[in-house]
Amino acid sequence: MNIRTQSGFTLYELLTTMLIVGVVLALGIPNMQSFRQNSTMTAAANDLHSSFHLARSEAGRAKNNITICASADSTAALPTCGGELEAGWVVFEDRNGDIVIDAGEPIVRRFPPMSDDLIVNTAGPDDYFSYASTGLGRGNVNGTPPLATMVLCDNRGNIRGGGGKSTARVVVVTPLGRATVLADEGQVTFHGGC
Repeated sequence: MNIRTQSGFTLYELLTTMLIVGVVLALGIPNMQSFRQNSTMTAAANDLHSSFHLARSEAGRAKNNITICASADSTAALPTCGGELEAGWVVFEDRNGDIVIDAGEPIVRRFPPMSDDLIVNTAGPDDYFSYASTGLGRGNVNGTPPLATMVLCDNRGNIRGGGGKSTARVVVVTPLGRATVLADEGQVTFHGGC
């Protein structure tokens, strides 16, 4: 008699495996959405924060004014200042100090638009911050106050997220030009909230 062995799964093994996969997916997919939102928020806050550090150090290195300004066309050959930070921003060497990107003024770094899920609230019409050649903030240029606080929000608003931190972020810039990212619910509310 010739005995043939068969290999494979029984119906019970297959159903048990599918049940385990279903439970893992049911628990994992909602957490992936939250993880994606947290990553987007953190990346945007870090980009803003790093642009202030870059501008400050570049001002000292170049011994010239360096300006960060919101720009709706930050990826254009000669971008213009103005608009909302969500649309992008530019760090450039502002040789004549007028907060306008003129031909011949080098662009240090361009930042593309943020995710459509994010909103940046600023206090007032301010859409720039300028550093003097000393690495210190220049204050009001042309009578317009510089950026001081930027509150980053998404559709979750200012709620407690993972690790006890807020789901929103605040980037605070002192008049001297030091930037800090805050993630505490109380700080977000204090600086205008979502």
